[in-house]
Amino acid sequence: MQAVVNIGMVGHVDHGKTTLTASLTGKWTDTHSEELRRGISIRLGFADTSFYKCPSCERYSTKPKCPYCGSPTKFQRRVSFVDAPGHEMLMATVLSGAMVMDGAILVIAANEFCPQPQTREHLMAIQIAGVKNLVVVQNKIELVSEEKALEHYRQIKSFLSKTPYAEAPILPVSAIHKANLDKLIETLEREIPTPARDPNLPARMFTIRSFDVNYPGTEPENLQGGVLGGTLKQGRLTVGEEIEIKPGLETCGRWTPLYTKVASLRAEKTSLQEARPGGLIGVGTLLDPSLTKADRLAGSIVGEVGKLPPTVQSLELEVHLMERIVGTAEEQKSSPLSPNEMIVLTVGTSTCLGTLTKLRGERVEVKLKTPVCVEQGERVAISRRVGGRWRLAGHGIVLS
Repeated sequence: MQAVVNIGMVGHVDHGKTTLTASLTGKWTDTHSEELRRGISIRLGFADTSFYKCPSCERYSTKPKCPYCGSPTKFQRRVSFVDAPGHEMLMATVLSGAMVMDGAILVIAANEFCPQPQTREHLMAIQIAGVKNLVVVQNKIELVSEEKALEHYRQIKSFLSKTPYAEAPILPVSAIHKANLDKLIETLEREIPTPARDPNLPARMFTIRSFDVNYPGTEPENLQGGVLGGTLKQGRLTVGEEIEIKPGLETCGRWTPLYTKVASLRAEKTSLQEARPGGLIGVGTLLDPSLTKADRLAGSIVGEVGKLPPTVQSLELEVHLMERIVGTAEEQKSSPLSPNEMIVLTVGTSTCLGTLTKLRGERVEVKLKTPVCVEQGERVAISRRVGGRWRLAGHGIVLS
């Protein structure tokens, strides 16, 4: 399987992320196509494409034949785009998507002041998730004059200067007219390299979505097993391999892992015998499809039997809160955590509610409402309730 990089698409709900992804890949990034055509993304979307370079004119595209000079192009690499929801109410989903990104595109509309509150929050989300490589797209450039575009560019530079992404490239783009996409692809090739991955480590896949792919009325003998969608962070999966899924299912108050076999592997429309890290894959299983329908197993960890981290329902964390709460029009100063406070943790692609039971300086203990599969040293995102909504507040390191 070719090396693949996961590039996240983040930004405010009105800044054209979905249109940009569709322009780059030629497809909408979710099963809810009608919602996306109206500019709405309520779940993580994903779509794959390939980048090509023309040896004649040296321009980049997503076509085997150069759309600019008509010459045959040379394949560069495959890319998976993860389209995170832009709405502030879906911040937990943004954080889940950030955990599987190798790099990110921050989409900012040229006809709005920068930064918007959600722009700050999304940038902080990818920073907490450990995403180091960022490209900024100044979208909707067709809606403003040259003077306004330059003024907006300066706003973006000033905003980024206070973040670790001060040197991130900023590209003017019109996604709806597909203008400057060749320069965007060239910049992505330069700024977001494919990470070095070790396929010999134990397999570990973060589940983003889970599906029942059977149509209503399918005869029992023709039913297909449940499907898990996500990305391999390490190791490899092969057809016929036995796998374990954690935390699994709750039965009589206890959570037990699920065990099954890999029945099929797909990368978009391509069937695979083996999947390696990078890119978004669908894993067909022998599970009862009722267990995977409607994203029931989203947030789970998949891997080799007996080699996954433990499932726990309480965590000890070293907490690092931001000085101010981002995402609100007027950034509020962050207050210290308090005993019995409810918080939301994003662990990998899992989101769970927890209660603070012990506080000892930066060390806290959290009792979780639902268990998570996590290992020591892993970074988790922390959200707190501010003004009636959950806002990104900081991150924690799992101690035990």
